[in-house]
Amino acid sequence: MTTTTTTTMERPAEMTLSLRAVRPNIVQSIRAFRVNDLQEAANAAGQHFLYANLANAQTKQDVLDLIAQQFTFPSHFGKNFDALYDCMTDPLHKSGPQPGFVIVLEQIPANAKFDKEAREQLLDIFRDASDYWGDRKIPFRCFYSFL
Repeated sequence: MTTTTTTTMERPAEMTLSLRAVRPNIVQSIRAFRVNDLQEAANAAGQHFLYANLANAQTKQDVLDLIAQQFTFPSHFGKNFDALYDCMTDPLHKSGPQPGFVIVLEQIPANAKFDKEAREQLLDIFRDASDYWGDRKIPFRCFYSFL
């Protein structure tokens, strides 16, 4: 009798997340999705995968610093919400055709220094970027969770 073991690296195709099940231009809670599955799905689709873990952030500046660092933004990044939008759209658009984006913002802070209004402003930047890419028929999926 032959037994077969499957490691996480050798998952059967039917277990791999397909991005076709997720609207192409959306900002939504990560809910039941796993970061590794989203990364694998982005790679399988040939799309950019951007990940930021914001668990150590307390303020708006912390959030912007971590996103800039983990998304490897250029050193001239202005570290404000307008500059974040610009980095998510303009330079990428000017660099040529894009295959699509899968973005994960994990553990967005929920505290007095980064309150509900700040969280909504942050997510609005990604909603606006999603609309921007949607107008160009480029998939832009952003998944987020709160700390």
